Amino acid sequence: MNFLQSVPAIRRIETSRDDLFAIDVVGHVSAADAENLFGLLEAAYLLHQKIDVAVRIVDHEGVDWADISDETIKKGAVHALEHIGRCAAIGAPDWTPNARHALPASSPVEFRHFKIEDEAAAWEWLGARPTSEEATAAPERG
Repeated sequence: MNFLQSVPAIRRIETSRDDLFAIDVVGHVSAADAENLFGLLEAAYLLHQKIDVAVRIVDHEGVDWADISDETIKKGAVHALEHIGRCAAIGAPDWTPNARHALPASSPVEFRHFKIEDEAAAWEWLGARPTSEEATAAPERG
């Protein structure tokens, strides 16, 4: 599959809350996927001063962190501190310890990891639910 045929690794999940940014991360995350994710978050911040985030990991195959600009990562961390209240990580691997380490110890962002079989508890913790039928089942890789 070439670049023009590749399926984005970051896929939005529609939910019952306007101020919840929910995504599936499917397969391998390229630098372009990560840059797109940061852009989607910026748009969410423009709509809502405070948001919660749900990240469901599906069929994880890694992230090209070295190819993402340092400026993008730093800006993403600063904006997360300003705008994110709760972040539910669903599935494997559990990346929340790394996220906590990347932010100051006094970070107001509350992270929780949920195993994929505990996904319902994650949605309950966020006070939301997926609103499309496709979002309620783990997506297949494209």
